[in-house]
Parts: sequence; structure tokens; C-alpha cells
Amino acid sequence: MEAEGSFSSQCRYSYEECKETADWLLAHTEQRPKVAIICGSGLGSLADLLGNKTVFPYKAIPRFPVSTVPGHAGQLVFGTLQGREIVCMQGRFHFYEGYNMQTVTYPVRVFSLLGVETLIVTNASGGLNGSYNVGDIMLIKDQINMPGFAGENPLCGPNDERFGVRFLCMSDAYDRELMVLARHTAEEQGCDSFLQEGVYCMVAGPTYETIAECRVLQTLGADAVGMSTVPEVVVARHCGLRVLGLSLITNKVVTQYESTDRVNHEEVLQTTKTRAEDLQRLVSNLITKI
Repeated sequence: MEAEGSFSSQCRYSYEECKETADWLLAHTEQRPKVAIICGSGLGSLADLLGNKTVFPYKAIPRFPVSTVPGHAGQLVFGTLQGREIVCMQGRFHFYEGYNMQTVTYPVRVFSLLGVETLIVTNASGGLNGSYNVGDIMLIKDQINMPGFAGENPLCGPNDERFGVRFLCMSDAYDRELMVLARHTAEEQGCDSFLQEGVYCMVAGPTYETIAECRVLQTLGADAVGMSTVPEVVVARHCGLRVLGLSLITNKVVTQYESTDRVNHEEVLQTTKTRAEDLQRLVSNLITKI
């Protein structure tokens, strides 16, 4: 028996397996979405905006993992939004749940084979930038892949050219045209007063960061920190998808030892609940311009 984390377990899904899942979904819905949305913690209500919905629990989809985190419904929703066909993940998968990076990013591979061209990723994150307020929405302009620094990159292992190139350029990870559209949409919707733009850093979790770790991330240039998003963006770019990232600042990280503040998941979910309507309005109107 091979040890957990061995090379073979890191290369779990083949192109044919991804295609089998995509073909199953295509056979069970008439919708052909060009845009996919991944909903972060507490942000699954974005899928509630869809009309003409077809809902697939993850456990019903061949080879799909199952989300285990509170605030993640665990279902794939096809539907229409502002006249556009959309597929929406209500709940994502995380490295800290015990999944390897290939499993975490499996849905993105499937999306590419469904014909999706644009991926919108959302998440809940902690604010490292001192000028950010709880409830701000950060437009992600770049990312720091901390697990990748430690060798946990979803592109490790044999490369299949049918998905993308062996050595992937990531200097254009987040689509600049989509960012401009998002800013204009925020201005139109009156959301620009709490719209920020910054760098998202992924850590493995599930522990929240220590004070010393937060200071390190600030020194590296990170404006917000979370436990997701980066692997999906890497694979989306590998598959040629355009990416837009939106991060909801649900708490301010603790950087002073004298502080008595303690971050917790319930606080994260409560903040997303109060700001969800604004984020829904922003995404909904942005969809019409993509």
C-alpha cells in the first residue's frame, strides 16, 4: 500500500475522468454555461439569484468530492442570471479538509470541459491591510500561494497538454479587463465606497494565523488572507479561463499581542450574511457585462 500523499495519489484525476464527469452533467441539463461562480463561506446565497435552476448535490455527481465546512451547502447549481446561463458551486473544497490539491481543483477542470470561459471566485478573508474595514469587498488583483511555496501546487505531477502548458505564466492570473468592469459596476451600484483592491494570500489552515504569521504576510505584501481560492485560480488559468476574484473582508487580523480579539468562524459567517446582498447585486450586474 502506498503512503498517503504519494506521487500517484497526487495525480488522481485524468483528462478522461474529468470528461466523464462533464459529460454526465451535460447529459442531465440542457444549460451550457459560459460563466462559473465559486461561492465562499457564507456566500452560497449567490446561487439563490439563479432562475430556471437545476440542482445537483455533490454526492450525486460522479467523482465529485463532498464539502464538509459549515456555510457550504455542497451542491452544483445550473441556472440563468440576467439572461445568462451560469453554473454555481454552493460550497468549495479545501486542502485543510484532507483533500489533495488535485481534488480541491477538480470542479474547475470539469467547468472547462463544460465550455465555461470565465470563472468568478469569491471567498471570506481576514483583512491584513490596516486601511480595510470589516465588510469591505476586495477585488483581488494578485495572489500569494503559500502552500505552493511548500510544494503543494495543483499542477505538480505529469502535465496533460489537453488542459494546458507545462509551465504556466501567472503574472496575469486575474483578468484586468474584468477588474475594470467590476470597478465600473461597483460605481454604478453604489458599492465603490467599500470596494478595495489588493493581494490575496492563501494559507493551508485550518488554524487561523498567529500574530507573528500575520506580520510576516503583511511584510510580503498581502492585503487579505484566507484558506482557499488560489488553487482554483491556478487550474483555471491552466485551462485558459479568465478569472475575477472577490474577497469579502469578514474580520481584521490580530497583529498586536495586547489585543483581546479572537477570530472565529461564526463571526465570518455573520459578516458575510450582512454584506451578502451587496455582493449579490455587484455580481449579478457584472454578469451582464461579461
